[in-house]
Amino acid sequence: MKRDDECQQKAAEAAARDYDPYDESVVTGPTTFPVDRRDFIKLTTTGLLVLFSTRAFLPQDAEAQGRGGQYATDFNAYVHVGADGKVTCYVGKIEMGQGQSTAMAQVLAEELDVPVDSVTVVLGDTDLCPWDAGTYGSGGIRSYAWEHVRVAGAEARGVLLQMASERLQVPVDRLKVKGGVVSDGADAKKTVTYAQLTEGKRIERHVEGKVTPKAVKAYTIVGTPVARKDALEKVTGKAKYAGDIVPPGALHARILRPPSHGATIASVDTSAAEKIPGVQVIKDGDMIAVLHPHRDAADAALALVKAQFARNELPVDDKTIFDYLVKNAPAPRAGAQGGNLADGEKLVSEIIEHRYEDNYDAHAPIETHSAVAAFENGKVTVWAGTQTPFPLKSQVMSALRLDADHVRVITPYVGGGFGGKSGSGQGVEAARLAMLTKKPVRVVWSREEEFFYDTFRPAAVVTIRSGLAPDKTIGLWDYVVYWTGTRGTEMFYNIPHHRTSSVGGGFGGGSSPHPFGTGAWRAPGNSTNTFARESHIDILAAKAGMDPVEFRRKNMADPRMMRVVESAAKRFGWTPKTAPSGRGVGVACSVDAGAYNCTIVEIAVNKATGHVQVKRVVGVQEMGLVVNPEGATQQIEGCLTMGLGYALSEEVHFKGGEILDRNFDSYQIPLFSWVPRIETEILPNPDLAPQGGGEPAICGVGASIANAIFDATGARMFRMSMTPERVKTAIAKM
Repeated sequence: MKRDDECQQKAAEAAARDYDPYDESVVTGPTTFPVDRRDFIKLTTTGLLVLFSTRAFLPQDAEAQGRGGQYATDFNAYVHVGADGKVTCYVGKIEMGQGQSTAMAQVLAEELDVPVDSVTVVLGDTDLCPWDAGTYGSGGIRSYAWEHVRVAGAEARGVLLQMASERLQVPVDRLKVKGGVVSDGADAKKTVTYAQLTEGKRIERHVEGKVTPKAVKAYTIVGTPVARKDALEKVTGKAKYAGDIVPPGALHARILRPPSHGATIASVDTSAAEKIPGVQVIKDGDMIAVLHPHRDAADAALALVKAQFARNELPVDDKTIFDYLVKNAPAPRAGAQGGNLADGEKLVSEIIEHRYEDNYDAHAPIETHSAVAAFENGKVTVWAGTQTPFPLKSQVMSALRLDADHVRVITPYVGGGFGGKSGSGQGVEAARLAMLTKKPVRVVWSREEEFFYDTFRPAAVVTIRSGLAPDKTIGLWDYVVYWTGTRGTEMFYNIPHHRTSSVGGGFGGGSSPHPFGTGAWRAPGNSTNTFARESHIDILAAKAGMDPVEFRRKNMADPRMMRVVESAAKRFGWTPKTAPSGRGVGVACSVDAGAYNCTIVEIAVNKATGHVQVKRVVGVQEMGLVVNPEGATQQIEGCLTMGLGYALSEEVHFKGGEILDRNFDSYQIPLFSWVPRIETEILPNPDLAPQGGGEPAICGVGASIANAIFDATGARMFRMSMTPERVKTAIAKM
């Protein structure tokens, strides 16, 4: 009986509004998390349990706990209404600064008619949350929240109204809800709260009939600015990240790394490291690690490990990579196309061809890859900074040969990811070492490891062959992109004869010619494709003797994009002139994750040094219904700021498999002094479901700056990043 009481208490704590997966009880008490799956089931002894099958409720389907996984079809997996009236939303996504934990709470609060402050969002816990493939693609709100959380809230509200109807003896269609209180629309004295409806009993029932989510016009919470739920913790330093989790007796692990990609261990001598008091050396297959309770001691021990490596590297570097990518490319695969290119050549009066190049970029998150793993009672719990907790769970299951019930991944706040924390090798490393040592193990990558093992934004080449018709319209467009994919190549211009072809994918693997790992980087491939397309559109505008904005308007087919461009030009105060005008202004359009964006910049160029200072940026975006305008604005501003880096400075230098940039002393991310005046505008479109917000605004930054450099100097940039040296060289070639 005492055990049952304790379980219920722990389960209630987990579902309460102050649920905190980073609470000190995790790291000062037992190494297991405060509530396990069996305890969690007891949560439903008090509160609302919405069922959509005859099967008893579990936080996630049994098959979803396996390696494959699937999205939960029982919507009760996403929402719980407690006996105290407080609401918990269970989400398989994670929070890495994009603010979706706040927006998720808004969506659920809207459907349930409860205050946002009464909703707690539990994220990325594989024992408590329904399965999810990972946090990427700006899909947290536009798919997960809209397709699952919103519907779950509507279903829960439907059950509560049926219960209230029975309690108050009032027809459902006469009931009203405000702040979690149900009242009779004809008699305001007849009321019952959600808490009263669920108090002290286990309720299992199905929704009778189909429940439709609210109409947009009825929204009072969605669409209003809400301050971020995690703001206070983060600005005061109370927020916990994976590297902050310190179970009692935890060891720091430092792992022997190769000097370059492709290198393998030929010989190793760990005898000197083994002589340091308290050091434990682990040799397990390809892993050689030294562990100690103190990080400094582990670092010192690792430095004593003597290893010889056999190197096997591709004969390429950051200067020769582009020709290498083209030379080692298979035949292009045709994608979107229309008309006939041969007919297009007959239509146009001039052919314009150019090649555009974009280098490897690092994700460079402030938090390096970090994880902590602990074994207890045959179960491993991994706290990891990852964008993909459920895929990481599958990796750990495979590596340790454990079944789903014996692996749990908990994701604290993640200190930036941008696609780079979709892979979670540090979590597997920590789990392997925890199993071998039978002690909690912390794996926190150094900055050097972060750069070395990053899955970089792939270097890429784009070739464009185009033509202008006598009436200054674009009659021909033959676009080929090498090794970064076609994201962002949507054709919103009216070009009768066009073809887009792709060579290779964007994420390496298989026959990829990349000398190291590549992967998703905020709006994968889109900034590269937008740089090429919008630079080329600007070239065509100059050839036509037209203002860049007017030329786009003349050749634009998509009314959504036309609206965005016109709004941006108005906000910027654009005055039509043919480039180069000497003003240093540039424009670029882009589409990503269903959102339409136009970026206009004003820059100053020091022609003697090539230094570019961005003075002003206007970013206008149309992204359907906006759940949290404040959060969306922050995302646009963040994208525009981060975009300065890939446009002007960020570039991975390498030789073969050796990464030459291992820290911020040589890899330059944007500085505070770079940040220009930023103006944003979100165009309303409530009739369209929410579209992506975390990535679209970054796509046009590089292209708009390149076009502004041409407008200021007459020099055209064909490669990013546009460093002072490259800008100066381009000006000298004029």
